[in-house]
Amino acid sequence: MGRQVAVAPGAGIKDSIKRVLRFYEALGVERLPLDLPDGSSGLKAVRARMGDCTLCKLHKGRTNIVFGEGSPSARLMFIGEGPGKDEDAKGRPFVGEAGQLLDRLIDRMGFRREEVYIANIVKCRPPGNRDPEDDEIEACIGFLRQQIEAVNPEVIITLGRIAAHALLETKVPISRLRGKFERLGGILVMPTFHPAYLLRNPKDKMLVWADAQEVLHKLGMEVG
Repeated sequence: MGRQVAVAPGAGIKDSIKRVLRFYEALGVERLPLDLPDGSSGLKAVRARMGDCTLCKLHKGRTNIVFGEGSPSARLMFIGEGPGKDEDAKGRPFVGEAGQLLDRLIDRMGFRREEVYIANIVKCRPPGNRDPEDDEIEACIGFLRQQIEAVNPEVIITLGRIAAHALLETKVPISRLRGKFERLGGILVMPTFHPAYLLRNPKDKMLVWADAQEVLHKLGMEVG
């Protein structure tokens, strides 16, 4: 039997697979060739291709490549600009003070950190936490695009100006971009402020929460 099975978008991939298998079992089908996305193996392949990357000058000062982490079948993906000191030391994204603020946002949205996927535009720390430069972004963003393809989230939240500009290929100020959905292929993208910005401007936390509520609405989730 050569018919392919499509998993319904928006459903948890495991639940979708179970429903499909039960349906065909009821029809008396004993063997079913499935062509289902495997985000985990896709991410592992991207990491293998990256190897001990030396495509840009950032590799010279790094301690660790900060590849990304989370669920390989996440419905929601967060993308920042690049690792800072804490992230470079631990090899994990968003683990410093700004990361703690992101964790609180994720929790308030009704997710656990391990249920979403978190990555950055560049995978190595820029010196002194400066902004990534254009050549560094160009060298690294291909890996991010492959991560997005592997995870295939329903919605991406970009955190800060650099992430939004690099991913959406625009120069529109983040103050004008945030709060409005864009599209990256078939994926919705919500630009919002970076948690580090919110540490300096806590009054704008309400704007980020408003953006998060729009995302929850698109995901069909209850807004807290």
